[in-house]
Amino acid sequence: MASTPPAFDPANVQGDILAGLPKKSQVYIVFQIDDNVTAFRQHLAKLIPLITTTTQVQQDRAKIAANKKAALEAGKKPQLIKLSGVNIAFSQAGLTKLGITDNIGDNAFVNGQFSDAQNLGDSGTTGTDGFVPDWIPAFKNHKNIHGVILISGDCDATIAITRLAVEAIFNFGAHNATLHEIITIKGTVRPGVESGHEHFGFLDGISQPAVQGIDTNPNPGQETVPQGIIVCGRDGDTVTRPSWAIDGSFLALRYLFQLVPEFNGFLKANPITSTGLTPEAGSELLGARLVGRWKSGAPVDLTPLQDDPALGKDPLRNNNFRYDFPEDSQTTDRCPFAAHTRKTNPRADLEDLNPPAPTTARRIIRRGVQFGPEVTPDEASSGKTKFGRGLIFVAYQSNIVNGFQFIQHSWADNPGFPIQKPFNPGFDAIIGQPTDGATIPSRTIAGTDPNNQTGTLPLPAEWVVPKGGEYFFSPSIPALRNTFALAS
Repeated sequence: MASTPPAFDPANVQGDILAGLPKKSQVYIVFQIDDNVTAFRQHLAKLIPLITTTTQVQQDRAKIAANKKAALEAGKKPQLIKLSGVNIAFSQAGLTKLGITDNIGDNAFVNGQFSDAQNLGDSGTTGTDGFVPDWIPAFKNHKNIHGVILISGDCDATIAITRLAVEAIFNFGAHNATLHEIITIKGTVRPGVESGHEHFGFLDGISQPAVQGIDTNPNPGQETVPQGIIVCGRDGDTVTRPSWAIDGSFLALRYLFQLVPEFNGFLKANPITSTGLTPEAGSELLGARLVGRWKSGAPVDLTPLQDDPALGKDPLRNNNFRYDFPEDSQTTDRCPFAAHTRKTNPRADLEDLNPPAPTTARRIIRRGVQFGPEVTPDEASSGKTKFGRGLIFVAYQSNIVNGFQFIQHSWADNPGFPIQKPFNPGFDAIIGQPTDGATIPSRTIAGTDPNNQTGTLPLPAEWVVPKGGEYFFSPSIPALRNTFALAS
């Protein structure tokens, strides 16, 4: 990496990384590069003008904000603006296929997520060929996964038009195609009042870090991180990388299925009633304490015993906390130590230790989207999932080992984290998985009942089930033009 990188220009960074492609729907086309690599690289050069940059996303989001403001002033419901976005990323197998052999400096990326699955805690079997995760066949075919194309839009029709343009560039489906589809997974923002909420019903995406020079007006409680925590080659990225990696970012993709009726059944069967709540309210409290937030997004650290929807929807307040109330470090009066939001972003639990343990290097930017239908009445009444739904989890970082992999393995999957607590916190009930070969019923969480803080609650099922994934690298626009593509 050059000692003095060029001045940062958001127009060089793919748009999903730092600004997030606006979307009501999004498809992820996981592809394999065919044998005519030269032709693929020539076709890639033709795709570059379609790729949405951070600058373009900022402009699109300004248009969306102006449209909403104008509609509000006119007393009307805002109409969706027709927008689409395109990004592309490559796996290590894809880099190898393209003849790019530089050491990019991230072992998790180099080895791939299939090799990392057991370390992440994904269930599977061990045979003569080693560990094989219980993934769908397309993602087990990991050696042939060379990349992913992201297409977002305001609706399915917009995405379909953009996809046709992308497919035409690569002669998709023809005898001279230079890539072919392994699988396409589609995500859609949930409808109506559930927009912004994941399928368990909780408002998602609240605690994103702000990025220096990009997010110039962070909300209270929103940590600002150096650019190099998210994009390579900038301040905060301490790894030596090839020069073409600057302003690229590693993309961790996970195909996560959610067993919503079963999760709801667990909450109903285990209400927290020691606080005098009705069973229904006690079940809602248990869900909030497992997640760390009420469904509205209000953090339990600020409103421990009842939801506050006004707080939940207020970006000036809903992330302004640190688990640093006087009782927070040694009791679960307000929030269990192993609550999902606390496990994955521990704030004062590490930052206020003596000596402090900074968490900046662990921050990631999440850009996922929900998939699958709403829970049907039959599923709700039977308590059994019959239709696949969940989250296409996407996270960007400059270092997978320090970011996503560490958060999953060392925090969510670690029943002893957060450290220096008076009792073992237990697993993250939402995404925590045993990594030692133990069975799922061995999972427990402590402190869910504020009046029985050392008591443990068995977690008899895994309600978030990984069914695939891969680690990709999302190159900068100059890298795509000068290193990945080839002029025809």
